[in-house]
Amino acid sequence: MRLAARIALKVPAIQRVYNERNDLRRRLDEALDRQGNGHLGRYSPFWHFNASFDPEAVVRAHAGASVTADPDYLTNFLGVKIHPRYFPGLLDGRGGEVEDVPLPANWHADLAEWGAALRAVDLARGTFTVMELGCGWGCWLNNTGVAARRRGLDVRLIGVEGDRDHVAFGHEATAVNGFAPAQVALHHGLATARSGTALFPRQETGGSHWGLEAVFNPDAATRARLLAAGTHYEIPMRSIEDLSAGHERIDLLHIDIQGEEAALVAATLDVLARKVAYIVIGTHSRQIEGALFDTLLPAGWLLEIERPALLAIEPGGPRVTVDGVQGWRNPRLLPA
Repeated sequence: MRLAARIALKVPAIQRVYNERNDLRRRLDEALDRQGNGHLGRYSPFWHFNASFDPEAVVRAHAGASVTADPDYLTNFLGVKIHPRYFPGLLDGRGGEVEDVPLPANWHADLAEWGAALRAVDLARGTFTVMELGCGWGCWLNNTGVAARRRGLDVRLIGVEGDRDHVAFGHEATAVNGFAPAQVALHHGLATARSGTALFPRQETGGSHWGLEAVFNPDAATRARLLAAGTHYEIPMRSIEDLSAGHERIDLLHIDIQGEEAALVAATLDVLARKVAYIVIGTHSRQIEGALFDTLLPAGWLLEIERPALLAIEPGGPRVTVDGVQGWRNPRLLPA
């Protein structure tokens, strides 16, 4: 048998060994991370990022010194309370726990994203206004809002979310975490470059699915079919200009809109340059990451931290297993 043929026969077995090795490493790192032993899990991909600042130092500096447990809520290292029913099946039974500093990650985000978001808090002065596109239960509204409040900043929270149950979670979570209604503006809709309408998928139990994808500006036939089937409901599309009305400055814009982030940034560069001091973007593909580089770098934005999307190499091509993250500073509003 020729050498090439012998190697070809062994490739599936070799691939299985690699897959098993990678799966075991992933499960070990996840177990170590859950136990708060991130320093033992240095093989974790979440330790590998590029940054112009020290995100671990930033995150540690924000850890609450006197965080107390609440029997009904999971409480994180900042003192933010999260009800387990927001994530059924993931946070079940974790009421009463207090989480350690997420090194290099926790169930929700990794060190790069935590560091980027809290970096924006550190750079704010006097006031802190955060806008979260695709806010869910208000994760980054609550986390950065609580951190900014501890710094003595005047906090304003702006969120937009397509799932109506998640909007209700957001109202509840911001209230539980001590924000007055006057500080909070939560919008049921989708953040886009222009106004319009979209159809958003229904789910039976709020929190069962995160990252649902909307149908933007559907044609008449698609709209009628999906509404008649009861699988979707209609919601407004809201522009960043509209959402930020009444606010001269957005200290942090967090974008996680299921693959539309590059298109949104490219279409809104003008308002971003005028109003937004810092952007943290959840990226859903390597192509999107490259498109963001092509858009923001020539426009003068400074990339301060990035961890690329994590991939699984499969026969059909690469598949994103964990979204990437990028943190960008606007030197017009935040000079060095």
